[in-house]
Amino acid sequence: MAAYLGKRFLRSFLTLFIILSIVFILVRQMPIEGYFPNIEKMTEEQIQNGIEQMGLDQPMPVQLFNFFKNLITKGDLGTSRIYRNNVPVTEILAPKIPVSIKLGSLSLLVSLLFGLPMGTLMAKYKGKFFDHLGTGFIVLINAVPAAVYYLFIQLYGTELFGISLLFDPDKWTSWILPVLSMSLGNTAYYAMWLRRYMVDESQKDYVMLARIKGADENRIMFRHVFRNSFVPLAQYIPTSFLNTVIGSIYIESLYSIPGMGGLLVDVIKKQDNAMIQGIVLLFACVGVIGLLLGDIMMVILDPRINFSKKGGDR
Repeated sequence: MAAYLGKRFLRSFLTLFIILSIVFILVRQMPIEGYFPNIEKMTEEQIQNGIEQMGLDQPMPVQLFNFFKNLITKGDLGTSRIYRNNVPVTEILAPKIPVSIKLGSLSLLVSLLFGLPMGTLMAKYKGKFFDHLGTGFIVLINAVPAAVYYLFIQLYGTELFGISLLFDPDKWTSWILPVLSMSLGNTAYYAMWLRRYMVDESQKDYVMLARIKGADENRIMFRHVFRNSFVPLAQYIPTSFLNTVIGSIYIESLYSIPGMGGLLVDVIKKQDNAMIQGIVLLFACVGVIGLLLGDIMMVILDPRINFSKKGGDR
């Protein structure tokens, strides 16, 4: 296990290095307007002085080395020039991350509370009314573009519950519609895959033998079938959690939530290169860490899994 984790950490570090290097180089190919808030009022000499002060006149390998050096030694993601002039990127992100964490955590909790029981009951009553009802919900969520039902929930939810369209973090009612919207996709995902895993698991020999011996059906379904089916699904929970934590770009913009998702939209519109680079770094870290935590979670839930051997023997 230790050897496997060591290899995964090295691979994760290499993956992040490659992603950040590509993003850094691509950002440097963007127009220099993304580094100057009032470039139309600046003279050519002022622009050149600014480029020299930011080190943009240096060779690309030197710029890349300095970026990683500052990132590792100082935790410096750069300085915003457009979104908030001469303000460190980390200072801008600091108050927004907790909002997205709370929103993402609540939405994931709702997804688990509804998705897992739904998938379990669909598997238990396969081919019956509840299974058809759950299948209809899953098909609807996957077939209809998310933007459509997001707008539908906002339009009719605000009228039905009397909730303001503007988000207020101090009012608990303001969290209802964004959390509901963010949870629907994961709810359908968990229900669909848990049902599939449980249906497959219920056809295995040990389940058939338990039924022949007269074991209680609920005990078989919840203690054995659910437990073994949840292991492969658990691999995706950390990634789902971290993806919701960094915020939904559309939902946060739709409800004017001051989180990470809405911020990304703003900095792209304003072409703030340093901010775009810093947020992409955060998103990349979240994705890589989520995959690593998923594997660790599988080992914790099922010690028979051995990733140190080729093929992940069980």
